[in-house]
Amino acid sequence: MTQKLDTIDQKILSILQKDAMCSVDTISEKVALSRNACWRRIKAMEANGVIRARVALLDASKIGCPLTALVLIRTDHHSDAWRREFAIAVAALPEITTAQRMTGDLDYVLTVRLADVAAYDHFYKRLTSRISVSDISASFVMEDIKDTTALPL
Repeated sequence: MTQKLDTIDQKILSILQKDAMCSVDTISEKVALSRNACWRRIKAMEANGVIRARVALLDASKIGCPLTALVLIRTDHHSDAWRREFAIAVAALPEITTAQRMTGDLDYVLTVRLADVAAYDHFYKRLTSRISVSDISASFVMEDIKDTTALPL
């Protein structure tokens, strides 16, 4: 269900998407609300799930996983049991940062963060030992042109 957000909520969310560590005092100044009114709005958006979490965004290169692979998977298995097995495999592999079930020609797309191509090979072997797929391929990101977690408001 879509949450109806007024312009003040949108401004608060825009600020938090840029810097979740921004203080309530700073946010309230920027949106021209009292500290308490701003805090109540943030807490309400957390309670109703608009704000799912506040996280730290890390520099992948500085922590040893500069390579991004987009892993494309096709499968002949579409049972509930296989999907559960796949979800368990995805959850067990921390290199996978996103996993999406697709419409069209592909069944799944994974975003995977790794140190290098050798690490991808190791990841590939661990993944395919856990689940059966009919086709798997990867493309490696050469340049991030846009990489954001901010959603359009």
